[in-house]
Amino acid sequence: MRREFDAYVVALTTVAVVAVTVLLAAPRVFTAGGDSMRGTAFRADELGFRPRVKPGIQVLLEQRLDLVRGKRVGIITNPTGVLPNLESDVDVLAGLRPDVDLVAIFGPEHGFRGTAQAGGSEGSFQDPVTRIPVYDLYGKSPQQIATVFQTAGVDVVLFDIQDVGARFYTYIWTMADAMEAAALSGTAFVVLDRPNPIGGLAVQGPVLDPAFSSFVGRYPIAQRHGMTTGELALLFNDRFVPQRTGGRRAELSVVPMEGWQRWMYYEDTGLPWVMPSVNMPTVETSVVYPGSGLFEGTNISEGRGTTKPFQLLGAPYLDRRLASALNSLRLPGVAFREAAFTPMFSKYAGQMVHGVEVYVTDRRSYDPIRTAVAMMVTVRQLYGTAFRWEVDLGDSVHPYWIDKMTGSDRVRKAVDAGKVAEEIVAGWSEELAAFRALRSRYLLYPED
Repeated sequence: MRREFDAYVVALTTVAVVAVTVLLAAPRVFTAGGDSMRGTAFRADELGFRPRVKPGIQVLLEQRLDLVRGKRVGIITNPTGVLPNLESDVDVLAGLRPDVDLVAIFGPEHGFRGTAQAGGSEGSFQDPVTRIPVYDLYGKSPQQIATVFQTAGVDVVLFDIQDVGARFYTYIWTMADAMEAAALSGTAFVVLDRPNPIGGLAVQGPVLDPAFSSFVGRYPIAQRHGMTTGELALLFNDRFVPQRTGGRRAELSVVPMEGWQRWMYYEDTGLPWVMPSVNMPTVETSVVYPGSGLFEGTNISEGRGTTKPFQLLGAPYLDRRLASALNSLRLPGVAFREAAFTPMFSKYAGQMVHGVEVYVTDRRSYDPIRTAVAMMVTVRQLYGTAFRWEVDLGDSVHPYWIDKMTGSDRVRKAVDAGKVAEEIVAGWSEELAAFRALRSRYLLYPED
């Protein structure tokens, strides 16, 4: 009888060990919401995704919960804050109660839900799913954000938003302002890293002159910086945050990705693309954006109000000569098609305009900023004073939007003076080399 009982115990133990081994070997699956009635999340592979990269949020949940366990947690995020199975950061973190106490959500430009257009937000409200309050950060100074953090009663703030790799895309400046606020308020700050969707090798364009600092460029970095949000956070906290907070730095932690390499464009990661904002529908949009985004500072439509923003560019005074002239330049990695379109909103809403569609034929040789400068030079040559710069009526010091976006007045003045694109681009070579050297100190992922 004793031998039979011992055999029974051994058998049960073996089954238990096998079961535990299988569970530990299986991919971790996080349930959505705060209770089991909300259903079970699918694995990314069950949904058809084959991720090669683990974003910072997944690494946090699997390995670094010590950063948030037992603390009152806030998160700055938007629809891009998801795991590879498309489950929301907010839902997952809320489901970890009481181990993790998620008490606040903070929304950037376009809002937590991502429904607002450029220059807008969704305001403050209560998330209907988790019942967690959402605080609007857009348009607030670091001092005001510090007050918001204190009002929300957070011990630590997470940042998890997909950037697109251009200096004038505002999420990195929401992060910078929040880091300054964290330094002022003594709040811990954790950046959950995500891929740079246009790769981490190319560094292009002018470096911002601090005299032209604005919400489309706070600190002196290159227009195409070639860094992840985590790398930028390390650079910002070391070099720039103390300059604006009386020498204080944020209590910063960065949770790196696993598997990301600098040569990767977003499609190479295997992660699902979630629109970072309403006019960034595809990865291809992000590829052209560091250059085509400059047309926001001109009287040429950048394609807002169409299904191909930043790939369609047009104005009433342009005609078929433009595409032919641009193709004759033989710019590396890009071609142009004559196009006509009618924006549904923004510039020339409801009016048919003529211009071009931008086709990237080779991402590796394509320089979006050089291309945009060559386009502006060509438009000035062909259409003269019909081509104009947009003015910020609320800024009497630096009224031209193009100056804010390029980071100085040099590009505008050079185009107006009739300089060729090659001369304009050569004008920022030294500052770009200096930025590359500075940038190299903060890279989390090696350059091949």
